[in-house]
Amino acid sequence: MFPRILGQFRESVRTGCFVMTIHAEEEMGDDLFTIFDVEQAILEGEIVERQKDPARREWKYLLKGRAGDGRPVHVVAKMGPSGKMVIITVFGE
Repeated sequence: MFPRILGQFRESVRTGCFVMTIHAEEEMGDDLFTIFDVEQAILEGEIVERQKDPARREWKYLLKGRAGDGRPVHVVAKMGPSGKMVIITVFGE
């Protein structure tokens, strides 16, 4: 689903052109994921849902992939106005 935006997300990871919210960093740590797990989930995973943020009226995307150790990883991300991918949150199953 959404091959164009998935391609943009993957290119953002390859070029290091992304930012993480503080919330995403905290959640990533709480679930014992590393940045490498998140990057792998984006590079090898898929978009499973598109959601409209009612407050900001922007699209955000739920990706599902796998960490280096095989655990499922979910990433919610969007493309920011600067053209960088913004990782909003990260969580396991």
